[in-house]
Amino acid sequence: MQLPITLMYAGIFAIFALVLSFRAGGYRGSVGVSILYGDPVNMELAERVRVHQNFLEYVPIMLILMGLIEANGGSSIFLYIVGDLLIIARIVHAIGLKHNNMAHKARAIGAGGTGLITLVTAVYGIWLSWPGIMSGFS
Repeated sequence: MQLPITLMYAGIFAIFALVLSFRAGGYRGSVGVSILYGDPVNMELAERVRVHQNFLEYVPIMLILMGLIEANGGSSIFLYIVGDLLIIARIVHAIGLKHNNMAHKARAIGAGGTGLITLVTAVYGIWLSWPGIMSGFS
């Protein structure tokens, strides 16, 4: 079984994760902080690490959902739409996540967009699975 759409997005998101990792790790090296965030706390480092962590908290579950939807005959158009929207939401969130501005509009749009995309994808996955689940009760 091949999952070319999910594979494409997994590749894109893997590169995105590396960029975020290098931003955090490279900065960590440039300021000489091995673990945590320094003493006193380097908020720029904390911010970069948090952007990377947040990405890793949300993107893997979406890739799992996308792969399962694709494997179960879900709509290719749906997968392209949610994949593209997730890329946009994660970029916007990374721009807007600021340690000194909880109400940054980009943060709200990125986080809200990621949540909504995940919810819609999860509901579609459940809906797609329903006939198979119900056939098990016959």
